[in-house]
Amino acid sequence: MKQLISGLVVCFFGIGYGFAQSTANPASPTLPRIAIAGLGIESSTFSPAVTHEEAFHARYGPEVFNAYPFMMPVSPLRKKAIWLPAIVGKSLPGGAVTREAYESLVKKTLDSLKKYGPYDGLYFDIHGAMSVVGLDDPEGDFITRIRKVIGYKTLVSTSMDLHGNVSWRLAQNSDLITCYRMAPHEDAMQTKERAVAHLLERIQNGKGKPAYKVWIPVPILLPGEKTSTRIEPGKSLYSEVEPLADHQPGIVDAAIWIGYAWADEPRNHAVVMVTGDDKAKVTQAAEKLALDFWNVRNQFGFVAPTGTLEKCLANALASKKHPFFISDTGDNPTAGGAGDVTWTLTQLLARPEFQREDGPSLIYASIPDPELVKKAIAAGVGGHVDGVAGARVDARFAPPVKLKGTVESIVRGDKDAEVEVVVKMGSVHVIVTQKRKPYHKEIDFTRLGLKPRQANIVVVKIGYLEPELYAMQADWIMALTPGGVNQDLARLPYKRIKRPMFPFDNDMKKPDLSAQFVPLSGTTN
Repeated sequence: MKQLISGLVVCFFGIGYGFAQSTANPASPTLPRIAIAGLGIESSTFSPAVTHEEAFHARYGPEVFNAYPFMMPVSPLRKKAIWLPAIVGKSLPGGAVTREAYESLVKKTLDSLKKYGPYDGLYFDIHGAMSVVGLDDPEGDFITRIRKVIGYKTLVSTSMDLHGNVSWRLAQNSDLITCYRMAPHEDAMQTKERAVAHLLERIQNGKGKPAYKVWIPVPILLPGEKTSTRIEPGKSLYSEVEPLADHQPGIVDAAIWIGYAWADEPRNHAVVMVTGDDKAKVTQAAEKLALDFWNVRNQFGFVAPTGTLEKCLANALASKKHPFFISDTGDNPTAGGAGDVTWTLTQLLARPEFQREDGPSLIYASIPDPELVKKAIAAGVGGHVDGVAGARVDARFAPPVKLKGTVESIVRGDKDAEVEVVVKMGSVHVIVTQKRKPYHKEIDFTRLGLKPRQANIVVVKIGYLEPELYAMQADWIMALTPGGVNQDLARLPYKRIKRPMFPFDNDMKKPDLSAQFVPLSGTTN
């Protein structure tokens, strides 16, 4: 059976590549051979959680195409090359990746690349904020090991999250590099498509590696909740990128990385990079972006009002605007929190307002606990469940929380949560999951039978609201709660980030923001 399946996979590969070849003009030059590989995760080193291989939901071979709408069989980009996808894995943000998981995924990637080479190009799809136990700069390590397989004649185009980190090693081994220009990341797929289009263009026009890559480290480390492009100064700062990157002859791309605030490595800081063939324009663009970034550093503030949980609840209860959203920011699983900190939920359930059936309706999303889910399944919808939940991974701030109430729904099949149950206690609906899951779309609630638009208060483990929640809220405040992604960075025990660093060293002198030219891949000068 295994041999049959392997044969079918090989056959599928052949059909896929044959399709790409057959759609080209027979008289046209041979199509370039381009590999696709990458691993993406945001992982906090301040969380006790660890991330295992299965969390990456890795796609192999032809399955990789499903991750990119612009790579469907009928798309123009798909027809411009012979695509040889290796592995692309994307994990929900979390704790540091185990060394075993990292080495396993890297080995599978390298084995696949060895099997289907040689390549004219590689699309390297990463997040840029992966932490691995016992290893600094995993993305830099990953691309260096890939280069040993594919060589340095292969053109590499890297796309990243703007909350990723660009080390010198990653910059040198990437020939083309770009990142998102929006936070929230509404341009994520557009950015990936841009990275692929640039790769194809540089191969097809014969220009290959851009002659110049400028890398400027900017000693700023801020959370995404303070650097959203929805508001100033992030909005104006990032609006500078597109005119420079897309409308300047001699420049291929320009990008600003905010960096990832919840990991303690020397590479964790902001970076500006510009690539292109015109040395003067590349230099000028990079230095302008870096200086403009530095000059507005004191203007960054939270994207929404903030306060203690007590203050947030007081505001929500007094408000006539519903639904009133509260972000439980400290344990945000979309930023790397463990997701099972019970501190906020414990406080909520202790409030007398919510202990009555006719109290203000509140939805809490969510707390993972497989044991409580088992009890709820055994009780069934309409039954009563009595147990504890959460704090299985991160019990630093509160113990498991007591849940005693009615099971209102049980839903199976979610990719992240696997099983979701709703437990009603007083006027509070608590979503309990088999595995942790962020709730950032309306359907995440309605598929469970909940009506978030009709609730008085919705509490979500998230930082800034994703677009659907942002459109749904009548009012919103961010609670500064404890957890592995605490928004009060000064409270976190950084030991290895480069200092001085804003905002930790407010009296620091203006840094050197002059262009640093990164050697072309495969060279040392």
